[in-house]
Amino acid sequence: MGNNIQAPRGTYDVLPDQSAKWQEIEAKIIELCNLYQYKEIRTPIFEHTELFQRGVGDTTDIVTKEMYTFQDRGDRSLTLRPEGTASVVRSFVENKLFGLPDQPVKLFYTGPMFRYERPQAGRMRQFVQFGVEAIGSKDPAIDAEVISLAMELYRSVGLKRLRLVLNSLGDTESRIAHREALVKHFEPRINEFCSDCKTRLEKNPLRILDCKVDRDHPLMATAPSLADYLNEESQAYFDQVKMYLDELGIEYVIDPNLVRGLDYYNHTAFEIMSDAEGFGAITTLCGGGRYNGLVEDLGGPESPGIGFAMSIERLLLALEMEKVEIGQSQNLEVYVIAMDDASKKKAFGIIKELRSNGISADMDYTGRKLKAQMKSADRKGAAYVIVMGETEMASGQVALKEMATGEQQTVAFADIAGTITKKKSLEE
Repeated sequence: MGNNIQAPRGTYDVLPDQSAKWQEIEAKIIELCNLYQYKEIRTPIFEHTELFQRGVGDTTDIVTKEMYTFQDRGDRSLTLRPEGTASVVRSFVENKLFGLPDQPVKLFYTGPMFRYERPQAGRMRQFVQFGVEAIGSKDPAIDAEVISLAMELYRSVGLKRLRLVLNSLGDTESRIAHREALVKHFEPRINEFCSDCKTRLEKNPLRILDCKVDRDHPLMATAPSLADYLNEESQAYFDQVKMYLDELGIEYVIDPNLVRGLDYYNHTAFEIMSDAEGFGAITTLCGGGRYNGLVEDLGGPESPGIGFAMSIERLLLALEMEKVEIGQSQNLEVYVIAMDDASKKKAFGIIKELRSNGISADMDYTGRKLKAQMKSADRKGAAYVIVMGETEMASGQVALKEMATGEQQTVAFADIAGTITKKKSLEE
């Protein structure tokens, strides 16, 4: 690597020309979650490894292949969080949020997750997820609300090419019946499948349908569909979810092969895809579903939940593909140019005064000449420029120059902030 230390593989820096986009998305998230009454929860970046083994499932690829796990100095096994739901549910149980009078408890989180996987477009080893969890209600209406929140976020940033894909994974009874059918279907020829699939047959045969290696095997196409094993109750639940989505005017496509990769999902499962051109093979922007046993698995009382998680990186990628511009950076309002040391001292005070009045201001810190400083003011998109030299120091007044029109007006030192504030309010 030589002397140049670089960012680790699968990570990246968000530079100032990009961070304005992130800030706009984060502001939209907070605004939307307020409208829907979801409250923010912030959990630790690392947790006990056992949480993810139990909460995500030890047959999943995430747990078997993708986690960043380490021993701390007390010889405890800790893991950087690979997803958000398990941590949120752990906190829900540990802090007894199931005891709050108002259920469901509606939460959202946003922050970095870590997975050791092959980096590719829109998939990094450290990535940022926004997710929502509504815990404590088995009403199909809350499923529809959670889905509509996800759709609304994509729409509010300007995405149009979206496709919502829906499926029902059924309740435990339906799942067991389907599982037995899957085992019967794959078992006679399981030796034609990869070693992962052989393990999955024992532990979680549904995951065979998710296999990347064997996806073209003829048995995949003829595998029994979950839809045929839904009992009456599960079917009725799914119909209600669809009814509420219809009520919200949200279009969806039913895909009987949609399974979520984590063990704890049942009933509603959904993904939101991007149909934008040039997105590549993996078009999923967001995935979620209902989990009705997870709180119990982590030691809490029966509290059914539903949630989703979306990658902010993939959201940005979709914006790029649809050529939607967001996060135009805020331009500078006043650039103060000082011609000598005495003026510079005064200019420094004026800048503080402007900033105290909520006006963005800047000056030169490299001792450049007037012409170079004017160019800098231009590059930074300054709305106004003030030049300070001996004349201005003597008169106690400056010429406030409006860059767009070239108009100038003479203003006393003490009135600079007031004058600009007035001009701003007139523009608005």
